[in-house]
Amino acid sequence: PPPTHTHTPSHTPHAPPAMSQKAIREYTGKRLLIQWFQKNYAGTYAFGEVALVTPSTDLANLPKTNKFVTTQKLVAKPDQLIKRRGKLGLIKLNATWNEAKEWIEGRRNKEFKVGSVSDRLDHFLVEPFVPHDQKEEYYICIQSIRTGDKVMFYHQGGVDVGDVDAKASSLVVSIGEKLDKGQVISDLIGKVEQARQEALATFICRLFDFYAEYHFAYLEINPIVMMEEGKGFRIAPLDMAAKLDETARYECYKSWGEIDFPPPFGRTSCPEEAYIEELDSKTGASLKLTILNPKGRIWTMVAGGGASVIYADTVCDLGGASELANYGEYSGAPTKSLTYKYAKTILSLMLRHPHPDGKVLIIGGGIANFTNVADTFKGIIMAMEEEAAKLRAHKVKIYVRRGGPNFQEGLENMRQFGMRTRVPTAVYGPEDHMTNIVAMALGKERAEAPSSLPRRTSALDLLNRSPSGQNVGDQKGKVASGPKIGRRTTKPGQAAPSSSPFELFTADTRCFIYGMQPKAVQNMLDFDYVSGRSFPSVACIVYTFGGNHSRKFYWNTDEILIPVFAKLGDALKKFPDVSVVVNFASSRSAYESTQEILKFSDRIKTHAIIAEGVPERRTKMLTRAAREKGVTIIGPATVGGIKPGCFRIGNTGGALDNIIASKLYRPGSVAYVARSGGLSNELNNIISQHTNGVYEGIPIGGDRFPGTTFMDHLLRYEKNPEIKMLVLLGEVGGVEEYEVCEALKDGRITKPLVALCSGTCAGAFSYEVQFGHAGACAQGQEETASAKNAALKKAGAVVPDSFNNMGTAIRRTYLKLVKEGVIIEKPEPTPPQVPVDYVWARKLGLIRKPSSFMSSISDERGQELIYGGMKLSEVFEQKLGIGGGLGLLWFR
Repeated sequence: PPPTHTHTPSHTPHAPPAMSQKAIREYTGKRLLIQWFQKNYAGTYAFGEVALVTPSTDLANLPKTNKFVTTQKLVAKPDQLIKRRGKLGLIKLNATWNEAKEWIEGRRNKEFKVGSVSDRLDHFLVEPFVPHDQKEEYYICIQSIRTGDKVMFYHQGGVDVGDVDAKASSLVVSIGEKLDKGQVISDLIGKVEQARQEALATFICRLFDFYAEYHFAYLEINPIVMMEEGKGFRIAPLDMAAKLDETARYECYKSWGEIDFPPPFGRTSCPEEAYIEELDSKTGASLKLTILNPKGRIWTMVAGGGASVIYADTVCDLGGASELANYGEYSGAPTKSLTYKYAKTILSLMLRHPHPDGKVLIIGGGIANFTNVADTFKGIIMAMEEEAAKLRAHKVKIYVRRGGPNFQEGLENMRQFGMRTRVPTAVYGPEDHMTNIVAMALGKERAEAPSSLPRRTSALDLLNRSPSGQNVGDQKGKVASGPKIGRRTTKPGQAAPSSSPFELFTADTRCFIYGMQPKAVQNMLDFDYVSGRSFPSVACIVYTFGGNHSRKFYWNTDEILIPVFAKLGDALKKFPDVSVVVNFASSRSAYESTQEILKFSDRIKTHAIIAEGVPERRTKMLTRAAREKGVTIIGPATVGGIKPGCFRIGNTGGALDNIIASKLYRPGSVAYVARSGGLSNELNNIISQHTNGVYEGIPIGGDRFPGTTFMDHLLRYEKNPEIKMLVLLGEVGGVEEYEVCEALKDGRITKPLVALCSGTCAGAFSYEVQFGHAGACAQGQEETASAKNAALKKAGAVVPDSFNNMGTAIRRTYLKLVKEGVIIEKPEPTPPQVPVDYVWARKLGLIRKPSSFMSSISDERGQELIYGGMKLSEVFEQKLGIGGGLGLLWFR
């Protein structure tokens, strides 16, 4: 056969999972490969050199920095994540530099259509041409899976490799382990002629080491050729497709060097996207922006990674896909300055092209857990104020829906903005369904909004925190108020830790907080009090950057001291009954801190890892270690979890008024598991409106491979007799929902399950879109939300047609269980009142207080003036006189 040089493989099943996994150019992958092998096996492999032609490259000067192009025959091809380049005529083979240059110039900056998308060709790879026989081609792929990495090999490679899923041999390397050469020979390359096996197996093992050390998530070489050369063999990777775990950048920045993560072919990255990405990289908050249709009339500014997908789904479900202009999200409590810059960027894009029908701006979001809604809205309002005239000129209508801490003030500020600027602005809070504003914006039918749970609409309502007593099952009447929630009498350490196989937390569970997070601690204590706990769930704080001391918190109105330890061992010695850790360590230190805590697995049985951005390999290593030790990990990239009436992880459930409104102070009958922390709070809201409430809720985290799976928690719920009904909220990307389907089929899950996967909008886009969470990206048909929803429905789950109808599906399933007598509704207990903190109450305008003067010598706080530490009355009682008084102040 004539010499061949094939292209990037055309199949999709092995495309890697997704961000934190990001695709890199073939040039980048080969540059890293050459670099690593030269560092570790100099002189053993001769892979050749590579050159990248960018829009700014002067082709006339390229040979000066890449001398190989004038001394060897070359291959030239676009390097823009294009598949099937060979069949598309996008490869120039066996060319001189002049021929390659002419070929590139004939296509450079020209529009080219691939399938249904078009884009400009502006990046090209130039490398040495490798003559070989087709029989010397092989296929190899390494990809990240939950338990480790999967290595696939087929003894034939190239353009016609076909369905490697069905053909290829494969083996799984457990996380943290090395690839064994003997196993490679026996399990992977047995069909390769024996004389080649030793050298090929050695290379594959070294390739795996390269893949693992540089934190690749996917690496496919098709073909890799192995040619006889002298007494040995020469190995050359011809075409490569790869993705890196971007969250490992802080570990690999020296090895990676400058990395270019190109957008998918067909979606040209604009300067505004680059600007938002730069802002995102400089803050602990999250800012994302993808432009889908710059001339579209539907623009979104959504808070929360999970909620942003739901809003995009709803736009597409209601027929607005072709007009959806952008996808994006902001989360993690961004500052006023950041939200201003984010909003200003979106507005500048939205107001660039007029639309004959006017435009709509959807400022949406779920019920926040810890973000101050009013503060984030201030930046958005400031940006809209500056563009008010243009907003009117472009006939923009604004629709707002949000909940969470201080949402009342935020929504009122939005209303005032609309009245002040005469920009049509419709504003709604958590009393309305999350996506109803989309239906209103598009002139469609709204989702049914139940009236069972009125929401507080002003700051003053925070002082009256009694919940609605209306019965969900009987909307015509009201259930009589039940007794007040009683205070338990157990003392810390008195109750033995739960040994139940299905309970992670009880009303006596205690934890320690890793990291200084006083706001989260106070939120947990307030939840403890309204839930009737007899003692705080937080035993102590571990903060490794200071000495041992104590910090003051509130237990209802009483001030209490919670100890802070610099060393983990000291904390565990002092509090042997602690069984849970809430780990607020950063993404860079979460791995090391969790490994340290796992040494105490005989006592610490549950870890909640809050940090977002933990490298995928590190998470998988933690998961393996935890399973071996019988420890449960929730997260990373989670808000935590909640068990009403028992235990709250950090800020889960949001502000205290939301805890009361969503009836999270006592257990219900419904347990849920979700990906998104923000949407978990929305689920608390929906479930409380449509049922007797939540029994337990766990957001497992948005990463591709979180520490626990949907099934881990659903199987716990299945075994718990107090739980009567299950809810699952998945999303596009990954395949774990199929495990749930199998469990429904084989009877491991028998309780009614309402399930929905968000991200159905992905099918409306002609190119890959990375949604808010690290794992929210489909690679292959089976990972799409639509395919998973169909499979869940077929397996027996109740699957609503959209998130808009999630509440209706939950209510119908719940009422059926009530009718059957499976659930017996009870009177609603009255939770105790918890005072509003002074600082928060003053911020909301609930109280006022005259200012007091205080200095080192005088203090007018309290009931009596104090001079030099002595009360004024004592100065007169002791007859200090003028001289004594002056002396008191002088010596002070």
